[in-house]
Amino acid sequence: MFLVLLSFILLHFHLKQLELSGAQKTLQGRREVLEQACLSHTKKRRVLSPEDLKHLIVDDKHGLIYCYVPKVACTNWKRVLMVLTSNGRYTDPLAIPANEAHVAGNLHTLSEFSVTEINQRLRSYLKFIFVREPFERLVSAYRNKFTRSYNTAFHKRYGTKIIRRHRLNPEAEAMEKGNNVSFREFVQYLVDPRTQREEPFNEHWERVHSLCHPCLIHYDVVGKYETLEPDAQAVLRLAAVEGKVQFPTSSKSTRTDGNMAARFFQYISPFYQKKLFNLYRMDFLLFNYSTPEYLRTR
Repeated sequence: MFLVLLSFILLHFHLKQLELSGAQKTLQGRREVLEQACLSHTKKRRVLSPEDLKHLIVDDKHGLIYCYVPKVACTNWKRVLMVLTSNGRYTDPLAIPANEAHVAGNLHTLSEFSVTEINQRLRSYLKFIFVREPFERLVSAYRNKFTRSYNTAFHKRYGTKIIRRHRLNPEAEAMEKGNNVSFREFVQYLVDPRTQREEPFNEHWERVHSLCHPCLIHYDVVGKYETLEPDAQAVLRLAAVEGKVQFPTSSKSTRTDGNMAARFFQYISPFYQKKLFNLYRMDFLLFNYSTPEYLRTR
C-alpha cells in the first residue's frame, strides 16, 4: 500500500514537472519570438528615461518588476502585488477594492528610483508583463470607458473632444456630456494624426510596446491574457510566492473576445481598419498575434 501511494506521489510530481517544463517551453518560445521581432522591426536603441518607467511596478521584497497594461488583468496583478508588499496587512487579493488597487502611491514604480537603483533592479529582478490580442484589448477599453454610464470622467475628458471633432452636426447635449461616442468615432479619433500630436494616448488604448518598452527591457516572462491563469501561476512559481498568494480567477461573463471584436469591427470601413491595424501593428508583431480574420484591409 505504501509503495502504491509512493509511486502515485512520484507520478503526480513527475506530471507536475512535465506540466511545468511545458509551460516553461511556451514562455521561452514567447521570449524568443519577441527578441527576434525586436531585432527585425526596431531600427535603433534609445536610452530609457524615468518617464518611460511609470508602468513598471516594483516589489523589492520578492525581487519582482511587473509592467502593467490596462485591460490585461492589471487590477488583479496590482492586488496580488499589494498582498505581497503589504507585510501582512492584506492577505486576499479580492478583498482589496478595485479602485484602491489603482491609487497612486499604494505600489512603487521604477521611475521613483535613481539611475543606479533602476539599473540594479533591471539586472537582478524577475521582470514580467501580460499582453492581449490588440484589438480585443481596444474593444474592451472602448466598452469600459465609453459605454458605461458611470465613466463620466472619460466621457468629459475624451468623449466631448471625439464628438466635436468626428461627428457631423453633433447635438449640444452630446458635445457637453460626451457620453454616446460610437466605436467608429473612437477609431477615427485614434487614427487622426492630430490626436497624438496634441497629447500621448491614454494608457487604456496606448500600445503595449509604448507602455512597457519590450525591446529595451528584457522581460523574463511574457504572459498572455488568453492563457492568464496558467501563466499567472507560472509567474508566482518562478517568484517563489505561490504559497503566499493566489492569483484571482475571473468571474467575468461578458469578457471581450474575438467574436465580440468582430461585431464591433463590422461597422468600420476597410480604410479605417487598415489605418488602425498599422497603428497597432508592432503589438501584433512583437507578441505573435495573427491578423484577425474579420479584418477587411484590402
